[in-house]
Amino acid sequence: MKNHFFALILFVTFQSIFSQNTTLTIRVNAQNVNENEIVFISGNSPQFGNWQPNVVSFDKISKNNWQKTFEFPNKQSLEFKFTKGNWNTEALDSNGNIGKNNMLNLTKDTLLEFTISQWKDSLISYNATSGQITGQVEYLKNMDFEGILPRDVIIWLPPSYNINLNKRYPVFYLHDGQNLFDPKTSSFGIDWAADETADSLISQNKIHEIIIVGIYNTTERSLDYAPGDKGTNYMNFIVNKLKPLIDNNYRTLPDRENTAVGGSSMGGLISFMLGWEHDDIFSKVAAFSPAFVFGNLNYVNFVTKTINQKRDVIFYIDNGGKGLEEVLQPGIDKMLEILYDNNYNLNENLYYIKDYKAEHFESAWANRFHYPLIYFFKNK
Repeated sequence: MKNHFFALILFVTFQSIFSQNTTLTIRVNAQNVNENEIVFISGNSPQFGNWQPNVVSFDKISKNNWQKTFEFPNKQSLEFKFTKGNWNTEALDSNGNIGKNNMLNLTKDTLLEFTISQWKDSLISYNATSGQITGQVEYLKNMDFEGILPRDVIIWLPPSYNINLNKRYPVFYLHDGQNLFDPKTSSFGIDWAADETADSLISQNKIHEIIIVGIYNTTERSLDYAPGDKGTNYMNFIVNKLKPLIDNNYRTLPDRENTAVGGSSMGGLISFMLGWEHDDIFSKVAAFSPAFVFGNLNYVNFVTKTINQKRDVIFYIDNGGKGLEEVLQPGIDKMLEILYDNNYNLNENLYYIKDYKAEHFESAWANRFHYPLIYFFKNK
């Protein structure tokens, strides 16, 4: 009996020593939530639903109080927000504004408490006064392809498109298409203002006129934008279905020299993958805050193994300096080092921007969107 008791003590001790998990408990005092509504958390991890607004719900423990306990590996950098099931019901800060991401570096068991008194859907004037798109857009609805979920595509046309009917245009393909032009469709209520930025640079004669194709994401975003079967299917969708359709129905310059691709975070990763694995199609890649190394994902290793055949591609890579941006920085540094060591030259076929004050968010990418536009499509 004593031996069994001693063995149990050893088991518990070793379990405590070698346990790599940390618990996070979040309590939310949520006011102005109707009986049929639920409070959700959305953030940058699978436990938080990978930024999907209606996947991870809290447990209601009393009239206004909600709670949930999560388990994470140690030393996690977390970002998250609260919703009532979609981004039009996002929680607002104490001043009634769309707040920044809540951030936490989780190093020990932690209890967090929040009070929410206002939600975006309570601001009736919000949707009535925002969401204007500059220029002309067209939509391809519910496009399907084997192995991925159907999605919409938005096409932004340059100012002269319906005036100069003989002119053809370069094309910039961008992921997370609902976040590009209109805050009403954006996942977080803030868009990239890609339409205003492109229109302004064109009107100032700083860049050539271009067509922008925005590919909407789905609930399987994190799989579509990563190495694996889903990522391969998504790339095949763009290369074998979407691009031919765009070239056949719009006045594009279809050659690789006039075809670019870009995106942010995981969208930055899949953009780099498209340039690296389909350099016969794309000659320019914009990777905003790319997740080259994140969790079990490591695309740097693949590039290292295949670097012997240099791609004739211009890469634009950037990153911020706060929150998740710090987590992604080592992977970006490794990728830049590999490119530097293999005849990619700064400000020739490789551009890098570091914004130390920027967070991992749409407004930060909006602020930097003009860089690749000028690097890729400068009017010489």
